[in-house]
Amino acid sequence: MKIKIKSGNVEAKAELSDSYTAKRIFEKLPFSSLVQTWGDEIYFSIPIKLGEDDAKIEVEVGELGYWPPGNAFCIFFGRTPASKSNKPRAASNVNVFGKITGDPLVFKSVKDGSKIIVEKL
Repeated sequence: MKIKIKSGNVEAKAELSDSYTAKRIFEKLPFSSLVQTWGDEIYFSIPIKLGEDDAKIEVEVGELGYWPPGNAFCIFFGRTPASKSNKPRAASNVNVFGKITGDPLVFKSVKDGSKIIVEKL
């Protein structure tokens, strides 16, 4: 399952895992939202309500996570305010469901309040 994520002139592709979370998100595409930033993470609300699914708090650069408390799609591309090392760390457990296939650092230029679109490839 492959997706495209676009915000302004930033565009990235990602590959989703075979997890329950990934399948539910892929089924609901396309959707758009407004970005919020938290350190080197962007996140945005999506029209899906899921619980934890093999969730973890420390993730890798480029991973995509679903944050159950906020019904949010998260893109991790560096340290967050919760990081204890150079690795991204979520505010609380996230369901990792995919990974950016190119350079995740392109998301550094996406600002709070920007529109973001996620669609199937």
